[in-house]
Amino acid sequence: MRTLRNLPAALVALLALAATSACGDGGAPPGASAGPDFAGKWSVRSLTAGGRTLTAPPTAHVDFEAGAAGRAEAKGNYGCNGFTAAVAHEPAGRQATALTVEPGASTTMACEHSAFEAEFAKVLRGRMEARRGPGDRLTLKAADGGTVDLVLRAPVPDAPLTATQWTVTALLSGGTAASVPAPAAGRAVLRIGPDGTADGNLGCNRFSAPAAVEGDRITFGEVTSTRVACTGPEGDLERTLTELLGSGPLTWRIRAHTLTLTAPDGRGLTAEAASAAE
Repeated sequence: MRTLRNLPAALVALLALAATSACGDGGAPPGASAGPDFAGKWSVRSLTAGGRTLTAPPTAHVDFEAGAAGRAEAKGNYGCNGFTAAVAHEPAGRQATALTVEPGASTTMACEHSAFEAEFAKVLRGRMEARRGPGDRLTLKAADGGTVDLVLRAPVPDAPLTATQWTVTALLSGGTAASVPAPAAGRAVLRIGPDGTADGNLGCNRFSAPAAVEGDRITFGEVTSTRVACTGPEGDLERTLTELLGSGPLTWRIRAHTLTLTAPDGRGLTAEAASAAE
């Protein structure tokens, strides 16, 4: 199990963060936002690096949000891990913009798409040219000839907190985040009912508990569960989740299909809605 250090816990929810604009989109197509030509929410189709073309996993994306004059912020996903970057930009010519991408923080979880992630991270940095194309396409070209081919994507609505099955994907602890160990991956699920109850599985045992939602806070009451003896990663996950749910009010946030629950001391979890996890 890999961890990342010195990273705000909220970054783990990046697989679905939406770039927003305070002034509206002015009639721009879905997924676009006000600002320079490259601003908007983009899915990665493919990239070229070292003379090879690599097809992107479905989760790879980058969202550019315009900031102060000549500045922007990038948030996205390399294929599994989330990332942020600072972007400086200036016009480069007809239908093109010159970018300088300065990578920021990223998560470092073990992923099946690690080869693609490594190449994407290498290409998306330094001096680049952004050129819009037909069909809501965008090409980013690096100084060494590497390219990223993107397509504008429509906004993804936030999944509802209640009546959704959430599968726990990562655990948060202060400034670190860790993926659920492989033997326990996909076992912990949580459902919050509109009737003020919660149930699911903690990694080994099924559970139920009262759940009171007030604004962006959710408080779980006494947890009752089956009594199967749990050892190994499943048992460790169950103990961690039981302690978290019983620790008092948790702050909840949903971005697209990702739920984050965070305690005041920084402990927490991220979970994916069933439709996104399947």
